Amino acid sequence: MSEQTTLTTEVRTQFGKGFARRLRAAHKIPAVLYGHGTEPVHLALPGHETLLLVRHANALVELDIEGTKQLALVKDVQRDPVRQVIEHVDLVVVKKGEKLTVDVPVVVTGEPFAGTIANLDAMTLSIEVEATHIPEHIEVDVEGLEDGTHITAADVKLPEGATLVADPETLVVAISTPQLDTTSDAEAEAEGEAAEAPAAEAASEEAAE
Repeated sequence: MSEQTTLTTEVRTQFGKGFARRLRAAHKIPAVLYGHGTEPVHLALPGHETLLLVRHANALVELDIEGTKQLALVKDVQRDPVRQVIEHVDLVVVKKGEKLTVDVPVVVTGEPFAGTIANLDAMTLSIEVEATHIPEHIEVDVEGLEDGTHITAADVKLPEGATLVADPETLVVAISTPQLDTTSDAEAEAEGEAAEAPAAEAASEEAAE
């Protein structure tokens, strides 16, 4: 389960790119909180704490909005494509006990049978789970699995209380034996023979003379 962090925030009443730049220069990040039929609330989040928070998928946070506590989920993080600086964060209101549909990262554990590799086909799985019990990742154990083994979403062991939302037939992990690429060797040999042919013809002509 993801750790729950508390962030002390400020309500912001000014908008625009210029204000956002000044906010980030003060080590704060623009954000908006919405959901459950409430009016969107525009916030300024503490920069360093927010940076640590969004490293985790589906981060749950308790916001202290000028003395009022509100549980929220990080829904989207917008970054500068070049500098990767966080430009804006979208937060959605959640209630304790309610269930959410989230995409959770898949992590492969264990080692498959000697000489084979585990190919991760689905990077995330969509599940329904309580807001306060969202797992940080879902583990898929491939220990000792042999070539040709396919693990689908239906085969994955989910955390207690979680329900699969993704298509049960979604391929998550496939075990295979790497194939040696002999194409390049064959092409090199063919190119060598092609290069040798004119030289052999020239030598033959010289000998005939």
